Amino acid sequence: MTIHPSLHQAFAQQRALKVISGLTNFNAEQVAMIVRAAERGGATFVDIAAEPSLVKLTKQLIQIPVCVSAVEPEQFVAAVAAGADLIEIGNFDAFYAQGRRFEAAEVLELTRQTRTRLPETTLSVTVPHTLELDQQVHLAEELVKAGADLIQTEGGTSSQPTHAGTLGLIEKAAPTLASAHAISRAVSVPVLCASGLSDVTAPMAIAAGASGIGVGSAINRLNDELAMVAAVRRFVEALTAANLRVNA
Repeated sequence: MTIHPSLHQAFAQQRALKVISGLTNFNAEQVAMIVRAAERGGATFVDIAAEPSLVKLTKQLIQIPVCVSAVEPEQFVAAVAAGADLIEIGNFDAFYAQGRRFEAAEVLELTRQTRTRLPETTLSVTVPHTLELDQQVHLAEELVKAGADLIQTEGGTSSQPTHAGTLGLIEKAAPTLASAHAISRAVSVPVLCASGLSDVTAPMAIAAGASGIGVGSAINRLNDELAMVAAVRRFVEALTAANLRVNA
């Protein structure tokens, strides 16, 4: 399976930006505001909960690709039938607060089950940050063998910044940056660095080897659509600057 055509160039140029509304966010009005802001701000694609009604709404509102997230393979089938362009096993952050962990064997089995149900749909899989880094790399390799087209990293919920300002932002992003660095050197598919990123650390993700970034709370926790648009644009500008430096 190849990457969704409209995303391929963005990944190849290391400038893909995914705006995440939240795996547990089923508020249609809020999701609509987030996806509109994502497109207006210049995001490459959006990531919403795997709910068919939300997919249909989003497809009516925007033209950029729509990814859906879930941890239950059967939910993807209806979401793809509703128009989802790609699927994501992951965005696990919502579950960690509930005390739920995702072990390597479970993520790999979810991937296999999903591939069986949807063999032709572009598939992204998150590697849990709760695994040791060498285990993350090994899992990523196994996920690609099982049919994952993209690998996503995470880690923002585990970091405990001790400083304010720029240093704190770097501390917040450190786990996902470390994962992106290690995994991108082990797999041949694009790696999306997500969770805990800011416009300060987005360029670091690209330097670490990521083909793009995923951003959630830095945008979806804002209450104003114009503020969301401005936040998305800051990330786009950060990725553009990083891309220029990488290719200089």
